[in-house]
This record gives sequence, C-alpha cells and structure tokens, in this order.
Amino acid sequence: MTANKTDIFADDWQGLDDLIDRLKNKTSVLQSDRIEHALRAVDRKDFVREGYGVEAYEDYAIPIGEDQTISQPTTVVYMLEMLDIKPEQTVFDVGCGSGWTTGLLAHLVGKDGQVVGVEIKDKLAQFGQNNLDPYNFPHAEIRQGNAVADTQPEEPFDRLLASAAAPKIPDMLTRQLRKGGILVMPVDNKVVRLVRNADGTYDRTEKEGFRFVPMKGIQ
Repeated sequence: MTANKTDIFADDWQGLDDLIDRLKNKTSVLQSDRIEHALRAVDRKDFVREGYGVEAYEDYAIPIGEDQTISQPTTVVYMLEMLDIKPEQTVFDVGCGSGWTTGLLAHLVGKDGQVVGVEIKDKLAQFGQNNLDPYNFPHAEIRQGNAVADTQPEEPFDRLLASAAAPKIPDMLTRQLRKGGILVMPVDNKVVRLVRNADGTYDRTEKEGFRFVPMKGIQ
C-alpha cells in the first residue's frame, strides 16, 4: 500500500501495472524485484502536480513547475538499476525535484539507511518534501541548496544519483562518493556510471540516447 490511497480507483492500479509491464517487457529496463516493489510502494501519482494525475503512469516526463520535470520512468528505473542500491546504504539524491526518486531510494535502503535529497529551487524543494512527508520515511529528507557547492553535504555517500545533466561530472560530486561507491548521472545526452575504487581511481561506463534538464548552480 502507498500513503493516503483511500481515493484510488481500480483503473489507477491497472495503470501502474501497465507501466511496470512496459518497464519489464517493452523497454526492458526493470530487472530487479526490489525496484519493482519500490515502484509499487512509492506511487508516482503522489509526486505530480494537481491536474496531472491521469498521466502519472505514462512513460514520459511530466512538468512540475520551475521549468523542471518529474523524470520519465524508463530513465529513472535504468539509473536505479545502474546504482545497485543495497539496504542500509547512504544515498545523495541531487536535483530531486518532485521527491519521487528520493522516496524510491528511501524504500530501497530501508529504515537503517539514509537518503539526502538536494534541490536548488526553493519551491521545488518544499514541493518534494511535502510529497514525501505522507510516506513517513524518517531516514529521508529533502534540503534546499546547491549540490555542487562546497557546503553540500557533510560526509561521503555509498551512492549518488543526479537527475540533471552537466557537461562533465562536477568534482564536488565525486568528492562526496566514498571508496567502493557508485555515482550515476547524466552528462550531456549520456547516462554515466562511475565506480570509485579503493585506490582512488574510477571505472566509468556510459550509455547514450537520453535527454535531461540541465543542472543548475554549476559555475
């Protein structure tokens, strides 16, 4: 069950089933049972603006104001699969917008993990936190701030997800990744996966063919 779902109709659940079927059998990005459970537990419909509920289970990005969107489910799931989230891990969610990815990550790490979402736009940070609050994830929060500034955050993370594109991976983000950690973010039209090795070097893989809003706050 998801939060505050007394007003859900049967066709909404069928819509979610259709979306998950598409992610598993058409785009083929959904491989993990844990991510499927997260998609069912953290309902995308709770993270869209009023008036967009009928589109919540469509596989495309939806405007959330401030020239930003809630990302396409295929893209979100693809990036979550690349992150390989484990229970009890700490995760930094950059450009969290609506709060949907923050909620999915909170479900995946469980109550003994931690998720810190950062959103540069104040109104969106509040929107995302308001969306997240009914889920009662005490181990997850959304802060307003610039994720690539020296003030964010306090300590390195096991995983880092960014949902906005940059020309290159900002140094501030790689510094927030602990050894053995994984960073997944868009660079131009590619999704890049960076693994930090024990010796401080990085293994990088990437896949082209994506579109993202640009990351704000980069000098």
